[in-house]
Amino acid sequence: MADIAELNRLIEPEAKALGLALVRVKMLGGKSDPTLQVMAERPDTRQLTIDDCATLSRRLSDVFDALEAEGRDPIEGAYRLEVSSPGIDRPLTRLQDFADWAGQEARITLVEPIEGRKQLTGDLKGVEDELIVIDVRKFHEMKVPFAAVADAKLTITDKLLAATQPLDASGADDIIEVEG
Repeated sequence: MADIAELNRLIEPEAKALGLALVRVKMLGGKSDPTLQVMAERPDTRQLTIDDCATLSRRLSDVFDALEAEGRDPIEGAYRLEVSSPGIDRPLTRLQDFADWAGQEARITLVEPIEGRKQLTGDLKGVEDELIVIDVRKFHEMKVPFAAVADAKLTITDKLLAATQPLDASGADDIIEVEG
């Protein structure tokens, strides 16, 4: 399997060069169908257009092709490259995400249980130092260390839908094939 830290190191400068912020780099699908998932966004809109996805995808394909030609391919074997926006029920991967999306509902999975709970669902209240503040539904407000989070994402609600209107839906149903 690929080294995610190394992939981040290769991908982040390419995203930044296009004015994008990297949200997440993840390998999906296992050995039978490996997919390199790259999520990015425009810092001002927190979204990505279809053109942004295509441009970043081509740029990353060129970088990986050049590394492969040098015998330094960061991912062994064939894989699929998927470049996308984080979407409405976006993953929360950076501490700042929890502050930026305060007031929205989220589901947080912890590495180890805290107060007997490994899964927390409720309204994000923000961040205090390195602690995420969440008002856990039918429990109470909790402060959990960012380092204790295994996975987190926003929950689709009417409030979230109203806060994340798409910039432009044209081309959303088009499939763009990139050789790589």
